[in-house]
Amino acid sequence: MADAEPFVVAEDVAKSYGGVQALKGVSLAVRPGEVHGLVGANGAGKSTLIRILAGLTQPDRGRIAVDGERTAISAPQRAADLGMTFIHQELAFVPGMTVLQNIMLGLPKRQRFGMVDWRSIAREVEPVARRVGLAAPLFSSVKSLSVAEKWLINICRALVRKARLIVMDEPTASLSATEAETLLRIVEDLSRSGVAVLYVSHRLDEILRLCHRVTAFRDGWSVATLEGADLTRSALVEAIVGGAVENLQKPIGDIRRNEVVFAVSGLTRSPRVRDVSLELHSSEVLGIGGLVGAGRTELMRLIYGADRPDGGTMRLEGRQFAPRRPTDAVKAGFGLVPEERRSEGLILTKSVAFNLHLSSLSRIVSGNLLPLISSARQRTLSNDMIRELAIRTPDRHAPVGRLSGGNQQKVVIGRWLLRKPKILILDEPTRGVDIGARGEIHSLIRDLALQGMAVLVVSSEPDELPDLCDRVLVMAEGRIVRELTGPALTRNAIIEASYAEGRNAGDTRP
Repeated sequence: MADAEPFVVAEDVAKSYGGVQALKGVSLAVRPGEVHGLVGANGAGKSTLIRILAGLTQPDRGRIAVDGERTAISAPQRAADLGMTFIHQELAFVPGMTVLQNIMLGLPKRQRFGMVDWRSIAREVEPVARRVGLAAPLFSSVKSLSVAEKWLINICRALVRKARLIVMDEPTASLSATEAETLLRIVEDLSRSGVAVLYVSHRLDEILRLCHRVTAFRDGWSVATLEGADLTRSALVEAIVGGAVENLQKPIGDIRRNEVVFAVSGLTRSPRVRDVSLELHSSEVLGIGGLVGAGRTELMRLIYGADRPDGGTMRLEGRQFAPRRPTDAVKAGFGLVPEERRSEGLILTKSVAFNLHLSSLSRIVSGNLLPLISSARQRTLSNDMIRELAIRTPDRHAPVGRLSGGNQQKVVIGRWLLRKPKILILDEPTRGVDIGARGEIHSLIRDLALQGMAVLVVSSEPDELPDLCDRVLVMAEGRIVRELTGPALTRNAIIEASYAEGRNAGDTRP
């Protein structure tokens, strides 16, 4: 592989949008059978290069070559004809179609007597589905499939196309640990069979495990290509952010001496939340850990009033709290940053300013008889929040959908800060966020706690919680199975507790 001629080469590629340079000069070469990592901060230019390779946009400058021949990728079909397939974070599906129909999207189909011969097509696709471990029947609907199964369908589609290069954008961001492991093994198998994979991820453990070489982008430039002994975590971090990342320092002390601002007792909603009790203190960052499917998000939905419990009680500042809907929780002083920020937290076509003020319209409205939005107030408050959170945007009028993932997350957080909540819930706050923005978000969370806010953080990444949280409650099978604090709060302890069996639920000993 090391001596193989590159399949795809990009040299000194540049691209501007509306006068803003998304790519200033990047170069990349991917060899047959290679897993080539592509890393960089949100906004570094990774997505722009992928769009150019996919034929979705044209470069202003530079050279793209496939099999040694310079080529213009003028449209997505041209990219497909060259042997390239792209699996984006927002997976492409038609919900009303079957698994087989989705696999064959955009592909020519064998016909018989003037009709598509799906039975014959299924016989050809079946071995490919088995190869990637797709268990769903080919003639079943995709509506009820998991995200992991939909990824397998996309990989099947690529293999049926006989793709020579598969570009995967954050493939494990929404997968459980078990599902992610399955996908990583498939990537390794694809590489052994000669398929090249361009693997885009913020998860450096995956990059280090899978990739033969890694190219790092920063501020629109390709700044390093690492391989062999040079491919280390510290070298990747330095290439991504332009220097070492400082470790977040938590304040030392027992946060449980602070006032209890929120308490849950015996909260239950079968089958996902079972007899959960917890206390949240002022100035505390309380983590909720566990595997995907452990009941963490479902617990947050109960607290926030999105679902109603079957049993149990909640108390806010000593008074009974029983929200019937999310608006009740918001009025009581709660804010929620949801797991799926793009579909549940933002209106992507609207401006940064619009999204910032969605939860605090009263602050920008003037007049009693004829309430109108004050443009001056909106401008002042949104510009102040953009500066305070260092949101990287051309201006407050820019559509929030054009921002990077980390900056979109800051907008969602900033919306609640304008409302000044007592308790802020963050579900997977750094999912799909680069290492630089991740550190900024962690620092922001700690600053909010130091100012007196109580914060609940849900995360499926055991590396994230120990450095960020004062305490961590680990959930398994809908129950809290362990409380971790002080020296016992470690990555390994979180992982061990996450796999606790149901019969051990209720054992909260450190």
